[in-house]
Amino acid sequence: MQRPLLMILCLSTLMASSLARSAENLILISLDGVRWQDVYRGYDPKLYSQHINPAIKQRQLDQFGGSSANEKRAKLMPFLWSTIANNGLLLGNRDIDSAMTVSNSMWFSYPGYNELLTGKADSRIRDNAANNNKNVTFLEWLNQQAMYQQKVAVFGSWDVFPAIINRQRSGLPINAGFESAQWQNLSERTEWLNHLQQNIPSPWHNVRLDAFTVGFAEEYVSQFKPKVLYLALGETDDFAHNGSYWQYADALHRADNLIAGLWQKLQSMPEYAGKTNLIITTDHGRGKTLKSWPHHGSPEAVKGYINAGSEFKDGIVGSNEIWFAAMGPDVKQMLAKDQPLGEQKNTQTFSLDQVAATALSLLNIKPEQFNDDIGKAIEVNPQ
Repeated sequence: MQRPLLMILCLSTLMASSLARSAENLILISLDGVRWQDVYRGYDPKLYSQHINPAIKQRQLDQFGGSSANEKRAKLMPFLWSTIANNGLLLGNRDIDSAMTVSNSMWFSYPGYNELLTGKADSRIRDNAANNNKNVTFLEWLNQQAMYQQKVAVFGSWDVFPAIINRQRSGLPINAGFESAQWQNLSERTEWLNHLQQNIPSPWHNVRLDAFTVGFAEEYVSQFKPKVLYLALGETDDFAHNGSYWQYADALHRADNLIAGLWQKLQSMPEYAGKTNLIITTDHGRGKTLKSWPHHGSPEAVKGYINAGSEFKDGIVGSNEIWFAAMGPDVKQMLAKDQPLGEQKNTQTFSLDQVAATALSLLNIKPEQFNDDIGKAIEVNPQ
C-alpha cells in the first residue's frame, strides 16, 4: 500500500509544480535610455531647453503635469501605473531605496544590450559599431531548444540589433532598423506598414519610429504566434540625444501606449491570454541635470563620446542607473516570493545582468542550463 501512496504524492508534487508555473510565453521589452527618474517621478519640466515652444510646454503641462510624483507618472505612463503596478512588480525607484544598475563599464547601448541578453557584461564591447556579437544571447540559445525552435522573434527600432543578436549565427528572425517585413504570406496590414515605412521619414539615419517596430511585431505575432518575443524600442534615447526633453517625454508616453496595445492584443488571443509573462527594462540611464540628461556614458566612455572636460570627469553621473518592471502569472511567486506586488521599496540592489536569468526562470528553465556564469534571477528579499 505504501508504493501507490508514494506514487500519488509524487504525481501531486509534479502537478503542483506544473500549476505553479502557468505562463509558457515571454515578452521582453527594452525602452532605450529611459531614466528611472521619469518612470517614477513623472516628467520633469526643469529639463526643457530654453528654446522650448511655449505652446508645447503648456500642452505637456496640461497632459503630464500634476501636484505629486504619483500623479505625474501615472499620466506619463498610464499602462505601467494602472496595469503593471497593480498586477506586477517594479524595481529601481531610488527615492524609496530600490536600486538597479548596469554591471558593464561603459553605460551605453551595445554593452547594455549584450548584458541584458547574455546575462553577463563583456569588457571587449567598447562601442556601438554593428559588429556581430561573439556572445550567445539567451534568445539564440532558446531557439536551439526543441520547445522554442522557430518560436523566438526579435523586433527592434535600432539597426544594430541584427549584430547584437548575431543574426547570421543565431538564425533568429530579426526585423530591425528600416528593414521591411519579408516573411511569407504578408498580411494586408503588414504590406501597408512596409509602404508607410518607405514613405515616412525618420529623424535619424539608423533608428526607425517605434510604431513601425511594434506594428510589425503585432502582425508577426498574429501570424506565427512565437512563444518568446523581444521588442526593443528606441525613440526615447534618440530624442534625448537631440536634447529635446518634450519629444523624449512624448516618445515615452507613446511607448507606454504601444505596449498597452500589444498586451491587449495578446490577452485577446487564446495562445497568450493568462499564459504570458512580461518584462520591461532599459539598457542604461541618463544624466540628471539640464546639461547632462541628454547624455550617458561612464568616465571611460565619455572620453571618446563628448568633450568631457572637468564637468564630466566622472562620466555622466546617473547613466548606470536603471529600472525594471514585470507582470504575469508567475511574477508574484518567482520574483516577489509571494510578497505584495507593485512598487518595491527598501530592496537589495539589482543589476541588468540578472534579467536573462529572470526571463529563463519565468519560462520554467533553469538559467544554468543556458550559462552557469551569469547574473542570478531576480528575487526580492525582505530587508
